[in-house]
Amino acid sequence: MANEGVESDSYRKEWDSKQVYILAGICLVLGTALGYLFRGSEISTNPPPASSQSQTPGQTGMPQQMPSLDQLKQMADKRAEPLLAQLQKDPNNADVLKQLARIYEATHQFKQASDYYRKAAEINPKDVAARTSMASCLYYSGDVDGALAQLQQALKVDPKDANSLFNLGIIRWKGKNDTQGALQAWDQLLKSNPNLESSKKAQVEKLIAEAKQGPAS
Repeated sequence: MANEGVESDSYRKEWDSKQVYILAGICLVLGTALGYLFRGSEISTNPPPASSQSQTPGQTGMPQQMPSLDQLKQMADKRAEPLLAQLQKDPNNADVLKQLARIYEATHQFKQASDYYRKAAEINPKDVAARTSMASCLYYSGDVDGALAQLQQALKVDPKDANSLFNLGIIRWKGKNDTQGALQAWDQLLKSNPNLESSKKAQVEKLIAEAKQGPAS
């Protein structure tokens, strides 16, 4: 993902090893549900499932119990403390707002993450990446229409934005069962981004083929 501003020293610090292992285990179970394919916030073709167990890196034997959403929120809240202190001094700092959003997004606190992305987008309405990330969080929190609205806003700013078009297709297909609308978005993506990397182009073409086979599952 492209650098969205100079991050604070506190944000650069790594989480402690236990937290890293826990989150790594969650990502393995979820199949890396949230990623950054097009230098923005990509959403999976399936919303992330709830998970209770996984095995941490370097560990053998019985799987370790995964933390609950409440425990993940506690981790995120702790991680967010220094950024919130910065925000009190500079409440219109869009970069800090996006850093907070990413913390809560990474720990599946999608409603809270979308609120921070929304505030950042209000400060900078032309921030396409913030709107696209907000759309992903809204989608995962169950607000399909809100997610689509944010993607449409992003595309008004940049009609060729590959990530917005990619996610627009996914949400139309999976969230609205609108296969034709999804195909239209992905076709526009390919036409407006002729220099797209071959691996990314192949992924879009694969989704197009799957969508043409029938309704989203």
